[in-house]
Amino acid sequence: MQGPIAIMIGVGIIGAGYIAGLHARAMERAGGFTLIAACSPRADSVNAFTALHGGRATTDRHDLLADPAIQAVLIATPHALHEAAAIDAARAGKHILLEKPMAENVAACTRIATAAAAHRIVLLLGHTMRFFHTCMVAKQLIDAGEIGEPVLGTSTMMKSWMQTNRRPWHLGASSGGGVLLTAGIHALDRLMWLMNAPVVRVSATLRTAFHDQEVDDLALLFLRFANGAAGSVTSVGYRDGAPSFAAEIVGTKASLRLDLIGTAGVSIGRNETWISVPESAEPEAQLRAITREWLALRSAINQDAPPVVTAQDGRHVVAVISAARRSAEQLREIDVEF
Repeated sequence: MQGPIAIMIGVGIIGAGYIAGLHARAMERAGGFTLIAACSPRADSVNAFTALHGGRATTDRHDLLADPAIQAVLIATPHALHEAAAIDAARAGKHILLEKPMAENVAACTRIATAAAAHRIVLLLGHTMRFFHTCMVAKQLIDAGEIGEPVLGTSTMMKSWMQTNRRPWHLGASSGGGVLLTAGIHALDRLMWLMNAPVVRVSATLRTAFHDQEVDDLALLFLRFANGAAGSVTSVGYRDGAPSFAAEIVGTKASLRLDLIGTAGVSIGRNETWISVPESAEPEAQLRAITREWLALRSAINQDAPPVVTAQDGRHVVAVISAARRSAEQLREIDVEF
């Protein structure tokens, strides 16, 4: 692994879309990073990106990865391109912040993890929910035993699917599209993290209910955890409606509810009453969460330490989604691959 970087970490960004732009802003907020270059196969996109955020523009990721001034890369490409970009970056000796999902399938995740380990680079998975202040407060309370042992959890990600940042590749199967892999994965990872146990079996329904596309815009998952707990995940990209980014965990001593919309934050349910946890919500939640991702990457690089969200975490989420797809096709409960 590269030695600790004392002052500034040079960064290359592979991808020049909406999420890459959020990362560029968050990276600047985090401090300790400098944007050296950005890459996209579309020259117009990457030129506009670097004009706004700085760095040089290139349409060739191999050119970016060959730059000795770059120690770390963000990979924010269409899902189907994650594997090739991540393996190339690992082989080039670059530390990686890889946007979710880790890859489209478990085998690809394994190949990425193997390359990262072989080249001894930091690979941080960008599962952003773990860096939202509200989710972090909930996790701290659960881990401290505030609600006892979690036995049942629900998690929801419902949003308008055709937002301004929606792209054609989000709508196709071969490019890794679909609401579950794009948005519902947040609700799934959040629940698995809060329940603090791996998922061993899943039963699911996936449908294309609202839009003319070949991939899902609705998914419902029932999860069995290794410790006997159960959970459900609702993933919806509606045509018209109102959003819900919420979760509820029922424990042996109390219940916990979190909501990322507005100022609701975290509440604890006890003695038939919900009590709000003070200062459990924050403004600019998404940008601040991504800023924490960059701080976590910097810490792992400088301390030569494992990242807080590991390749194993990223792979397990993809394994659950893969099992959910098979369940929906076969109309039966499916074991999750480990």
